[in-house]
Amino acid sequence: MALTRRTLLLAGGLRPMFGAAYFDELIAEMRVEWPKNQTIQIAAHGHSVPAGYFQTPVVQPFDSYPHLFHVGLKKRYPHAVINVVVTARGGEDSASGAARFERDVLALRPKLVTIDYGLNDRGMGLAKAREAWATMIRKAVAAGSKVMLLTPTGDSRIADFLDPADPLSKHAQQIRDLAEEFELPLADSFKVYQDYVESGGALPDLLSQVNHPNRRGHELVAEAMLRHFGPDPK
Repeated sequence: MALTRRTLLLAGGLRPMFGAAYFDELIAEMRVEWPKNQTIQIAAHGHSVPAGYFQTPVVQPFDSYPHLFHVGLKKRYPHAVINVVVTARGGEDSASGAARFERDVLALRPKLVTIDYGLNDRGMGLAKAREAWATMIRKAVAAGSKVMLLTPTGDSRIADFLDPADPLSKHAQQIRDLAEEFELPLADSFKVYQDYVESGGALPDLLSQVNHPNRRGHELVAEAMLRHFGPDPK
């Protein structure tokens, strides 16, 4: 190919860096009507953000992106039987998530697995995080699951949220690199949040506490995910 997959990435990281047909089989399955349709399992794996933590210890699952993603898929595919299972745990990093991946995620036989650990992976460093993410990706693909990666949402304790040298920015970039390497879809939450700040918004507008999104912050993540599944029918 004359163009690299990275050059196909449009603003916000919302254009697939993977083959255009990656989700075709899953979309076709979501279009099947009764009585031939079957339950489609989706696993949302990660830390406190997909787990639905807002102002700790309050958990608001119906305002968090796994639920909003579920609602958005149902609007697009009203005949589908979709079950979104949140396998995320607050406070966990990707090494811990990888250790329980087969038991808690693959045991569900998910058609799609989403992975979101960037915020908490800063404590373990890039190399260990990359190993854990790659392990989960390989296991999911081997099991026949589709995979979507998510870059981290925001953290208001960062002095300069737009600084590419900040550790969170580096983890976001590593997740983009993993998406490119494994030819997987990416929901670039970090870029979406940065775009919001660059357009004049304040990062706390999207947060319920320093490192957990509020409803609007989760909506932006869900929108990034749903763009891989076609336009909102409204």
